[in-house]
Amino acid sequence: MLSSRREAGQAAPLYITAVVGLLFLALIFFAFGEADVRRNGAQSAADAAALAAAQESRSLEEMYLRAHILDRTYLATLFNGPFPGTHNGCAKASQFAAQNDAAPVGCRMLFDGRWGFTVDVRSNRGMSANLVPGTQGKRAKATSVAVVEPRCTFIPNPVVTAPSPGALACDTRKWVIDPKDLALLPDMTDLFTVRLAED
Repeated sequence: MLSSRREAGQAAPLYITAVVGLLFLALIFFAFGEADVRRNGAQSAADAAALAAAQESRSLEEMYLRAHILDRTYLATLFNGPFPGTHNGCAKASQFAAQNDAAPVGCRMLFDGRWGFTVDVRSNRGMSANLVPGTQGKRAKATSVAVVEPRCTFIPNPVVTAPSPGALACDTRKWVIDPKDLALLPDMTDLFTVRLAED
């Protein structure tokens, strides 16, 4: 009887140590899970901001396109590339980052021949627990790139003196540019697609 009491007394510290160890592991898993959630949130905010910047730039380019729809050189550069883009959409990137609980750290146009933007954001919420030393208050950062790509190819009119500069061969149709009826210009969403891209 005395022996079994001693064994029970010796087992109690082991149980306590095991429970404390399991609780510590659970807290560590919680910390890493929270970090993962913050990273995913920051990446979603960066993606939304980059896409918003590219879409805004595409929308702003529409006015220039309508004004220069008869300019062969401009059309060839715009549709057959490389076209670096002429309008900055970073103001929209800031708005979309804020809507996704993040702060924009940087937004810049691409200068590698692509029409697009790189956006860097930082999460507004930091880590809540300091279970891993130095992590409390740390905010997740993320970067995303979005590009504007033509859905059409410009086919110049072989007759240089012709009123029409040529045609746009798009995914599903061919649109001949008619100087007498420029109102039929397709929407920018029909002419260009916006997508996320690699760095």
